Amino acid sequence: MTVPDNKIDDVQDPVGRGPDKIVARHVTKTFPPRKTGRVKTDELTVLSDFELAIPEGEFLALLGPSGCGKSTFLNILAGLETLSDGEVLVGDEPLTGVNRDIGVVFQGYALLPWRSVLANVETGLEIRGVRKAQRRAIATELLEKVGLGGFLHSYPHQLSGGMRQRVAIVRALAYDPSILVMDEPFAALDANTRELLQLELLRIWGLSQQDGAKRKTVLFVTHSIDEAVFLADRVAVMTARPGRVKETVDIDLPRPRTEEIRNSPEFVAIRRSVAEILRAEVRDVA
Repeated sequence: MTVPDNKIDDVQDPVGRGPDKIVARHVTKTFPPRKTGRVKTDELTVLSDFELAIPEGEFLALLGPSGCGKSTFLNILAGLETLSDGEVLVGDEPLTGVNRDIGVVFQGYALLPWRSVLANVETGLEIRGVRKAQRRAIATELLEKVGLGGFLHSYPHQLSGGMRQRVAIVRALAYDPSILVMDEPFAALDANTRELLQLELLRIWGLSQQDGAKRKTVLFVTHSIDEAVFLADRVAVMTARPGRVKETVDIDLPRPRTEEIRNSPEFVAIRRSVAEILRAEVRDVA
């Protein structure tokens, strides 16, 4: 399938799944007992025998009940948590701590309030030793692509929530990681802004394939069934804690995705199927 130059290059690969970019095997994460003052918590297993494979260039949404370990797995990928058992491979290499090939976007933006928009986006490049002129050029180009070219010298407090989240996404993309992991990045936004940024994210994801580059692999954690179905190539539905993948659902919807697709019979049918899998898990726990 070909797409005119003025269209978003956001089309599913007709060849099918490529090699796996992320592989989780028998992952277990247990937090030890903790004592705060007179209160002592029990040992808590959040993930147990968690297994997941994400092909290169796929957009996968991870969906599940609250407390099932979605964000814990994301934190493991980000290098913020360690495994209790099992292994995670990125490419063909075991994950050990922070991996520079992974960009992370959190719900709370995590922008540095004392730095301008431009300087925030430059942060990762600066840490990696990229020269000032080069990192400024990269950051400026990316910000212009997402419509923030007029806010380069603004500060986070001067931006709306949606604009701050766009800055956070661009910062994660600035050093060109091949993997983007996102932890409910739009959860705090109003419904209209959330839907607009979903479209913006898909547009940016499509842009990542320009100039012959391979499209970035995305792991997107969410509580929203609609968001998962609208964005993803596949949705992985987790069990309640201790979490594991219960079932994966292929999202057989055309790309580019548009607002109109949310009202299509196909979207409604897939949403209903995913909702039933999730509901059955919640019923079993209750």
